[in-house]
Amino acid sequence: MAVSEIPTLNLEHELASQGADLIIGFDEVGRGSLAGPAMVGAAAIWSRDLTMLSVPDGVADSKMLTEHRREAIVEPLKHWCAAYAIGQVTNHEIDQWGIGHALGIAALRAIGDIEQSLGLGNTDQSANSVTIAGILDGPYDYITKAIDTFDAPTIPVPVTITTKVKGDRHCATVATAAVIAKVTRDHLMVELAHSKPQYAPYAWEHNKGYGSAAHREAIATYGPSDLHRVSWNLTSHK
Repeated sequence: MAVSEIPTLNLEHELASQGADLIIGFDEVGRGSLAGPAMVGAAAIWSRDLTMLSVPDGVADSKMLTEHRREAIVEPLKHWCAAYAIGQVTNHEIDQWGIGHALGIAALRAIGDIEQSLGLGNTDQSANSVTIAGILDGPYDYITKAIDTFDAPTIPVPVTITTKVKGDRHCATVATAAVIAKVTRDHLMVELAHSKPQYAPYAWEHNKGYGSAAHREAIATYGPSDLHRVSWNLTSHK
């Protein structure tokens, strides 16, 4: 499958030159799904490693890769990072909070997991001096907006977010986060599809919870399941 753009590490180098010690790329998956969780993937690299890092082979915007290709590169991408994490929010949290705030909470959960895995924000004072920069795919910084709000997890080390439109096409850390998040969520939706007989009509193993015509028709016939986002217009064929 031809890919028109190859991500670079240019923005990561720029943030490192501005003083960032750790750089985390973020991308979301499942925003527009009718069922299941939304997730925000996070892929972190140390600035000190940039001189030795190259863009991983085959990485690109996850939407431009075939499922087979994503599956083939996801494990090497996990090893390429200093740390990675997937933050998720349930369909019930999305219904309660709205998708924007829910994605912010998911991202903060991912940040917390990365900081914990790297030993940041603990009693070691040297860890508390680390400066972290984030690159978020898209034009809107829903991560910073969610900090210190209701239900937001505590983040020991603050992260300064830079937004980048089409970041998954241009930035290697964001593209890496996108592939890891996409593969993780796809696997989960397939597992959920087969976990209970009442989920079978919705065919999540094929549509991953998104609004295909068959999925919407199943909702119209059987009603929403306990994993559907009931605050959404579930049966419209727009």
